[in-house]
Amino acid sequence: MNLSNLKPSEGATHHDKRIGRGQGSGRGGTSTRGHKGAQSRSGYSRKLGFEGGQMPLQRRLPKFGFTNIERVEFKPINLSVLESLATKKNVTEITVDTMIEAGLVSKNDRVKILGNGTLSKALIVTAHAFSKSAAAAIEAQQGKVVKL
Repeated sequence: MNLSNLKPSEGATHHDKRIGRGQGSGRGGTSTRGHKGAQSRSGYSRKLGFEGGQMPLQRRLPKFGFTNIERVEFKPINLSVLESLATKKNVTEITVDTMIEAGLVSKNDRVKILGNGTLSKALIVTAHAFSKSAAAAIEAQQGKVVKL
């Protein structure tokens, strides 16, 4: 080993060309920024979606559809999930707080119980909404449906 074959270890260097390190580097002078204009100045940042004055893509494409600002989003929970939660925690009453503790929903979610799965015992279920099949399945097991 001598000075002529020393080189940095693998992964230590990240750039092939060091920009702005003098004329001998081949990338000195304007440092690949060109002459004058906003892009040559320090502190310049292009607006998101800016296409050099050309009409941007998001403005060329037509708007379509409709967004209902009154829409209420529900987090769906199936009966099979309630069944497993009831057996795991050994409870007969399941509320939204119980589901939050179990990590099924977050505290700002509105919960809707759906009818996928079966119940084997009577449960008192409290939620924001129920599908007809879920409510029928809960009441068929002598359980109780409580809407918030």
